[in-house]
Amino acid sequence: MNELTIPVDLNSKIHIYEQIYTYIRNEILEGRLTQGERLPSSRALAEHLQISRSTINLAYEQLLAEGYIEAVACKGYFISRVEKPLRLERVKEERKDDTEAETGYQYHFTPNGIDMKEFPYRTWRRITKEILIDDSKELFSLGMPQGDKELRETIAKYLFAARGVACTPGQIIVGAGNDYLLILLQLLLNKNSVIAFENPTYTKAYRIMESLGFDVRLMGMDENGIRVSELEHSGANVAYVMPSHQFPTGIVTSVGRRNELLKWAAQKEDRYLIEDDYDSEFRYRGKPIPSLQGMDHNGKVIYIGTFSKAIAPAIRVSYMVLPEKLMSEYEKKGCLVSSTVSRIDQKILNEFIRCGAFERHLNRMRKIYKGKHDVLLESLKGFRSKFKILGDHAGSHILPQAKYQVTEQWLSRKAGEKGIKIYCLSDYVIQEENTSMRPATVIIGYAGMEIEDIEKGIAALKAAWEI
Repeated sequence: MNELTIPVDLNSKIHIYEQIYTYIRNEILEGRLTQGERLPSSRALAEHLQISRSTINLAYEQLLAEGYIEAVACKGYFISRVEKPLRLERVKEERKDDTEAETGYQYHFTPNGIDMKEFPYRTWRRITKEILIDDSKELFSLGMPQGDKELRETIAKYLFAARGVACTPGQIIVGAGNDYLLILLQLLLNKNSVIAFENPTYTKAYRIMESLGFDVRLMGMDENGIRVSELEHSGANVAYVMPSHQFPTGIVTSVGRRNELLKWAAQKEDRYLIEDDYDSEFRYRGKPIPSLQGMDHNGKVIYIGTFSKAIAPAIRVSYMVLPEKLMSEYEKKGCLVSSTVSRIDQKILNEFIRCGAFERHLNRMRKIYKGKHDVLLESLKGFRSKFKILGDHAGSHILPQAKYQVTEQWLSRKAGEKGIKIYCLSDYVIQEENTSMRPATVIIGYAGMEIEDIEKGIAALKAAWEI
């Protein structure tokens, strides 16, 4: 090949060498320039395009560096073998994210909603500004794998005061989300561990532990929580539980059942309970339910919590409290993994808690969510002849359970026809063999909705279900 007809625009803001590079690269990717084909020399192409040879050389050098072409001594430049990139447009269309999926509904009762209008932007902005104005070089260093000691001390004080969790700062691991902490646990638990999950459960945690190669098994539940009798015969040595407010059922594990769980864990050295305390801050009747970890005297509870639910999803800061025995495992293996939360974010969160802003925010959000919770229950009064309301007085969702013969799919479909998005309990049930044995139960979240929309949405739901 002696020349290339490249449409060079001398008036473009894009440098000429970039135009040449982009044109040749695209020709290669589209298959119009094929493997082994020879490019014109830089001198010949420069004369043809009436531009400097150095400009051509810059474009060729970039193509060479990225592997689109190869240089052969005394012969010139030739097109390399380049695999055509996979086009994913169709896959993207088929796999819409949650935000896109929500746009088709006028009323979206998601159990994962958060009222972001009440986020204390001004306070968060002030703290951020004060921290960054100090020009502290330490904040831009990697920091301790466990998380900054200052933040861990603050979390330890908060957990003891709010949840009765007894721990030292040295037992706390800070990470970017519960997902990271569960992955980190893989390094600390015996690789042959069998992990039991409540059913229904938080499916993401179940899938993560399954994907990490653990043998995961499902346990039935009753009104007091996970059935320990099943746990005894399951072969499991680790149980993942949410005793303060089980997701999605809203069941609070009774004190008696908690003691049974702790007794089960204490019977063998390698047994542990993973306590996911994901939304313990939001309870609207009586005092907060004490943590399982606070009742543990044998070092058998791995406690996991997060600030994402109480503050904002983007605050990707979670924490894990390890028993002393697992801390020794962490010091051998886990500390090799760097912290996944920037020191700047840790410093901001620490000050947010330390100065009392977090407590004030929590108190405000409890009142707001309780107001929405009460409006929702009042709106559902007309449903009580046909539905039993479960999971109220805590968290950010409730569960209407049908008293008559109907399927969850019918309830969901009829709601969708009226522009209402609700969730089926079966979405969180894993490997259920006989769904007809369980009353149809749906999940209605309210935290992220306006009070007016809650009232209108429930009124529309009443018409959809012909109540």
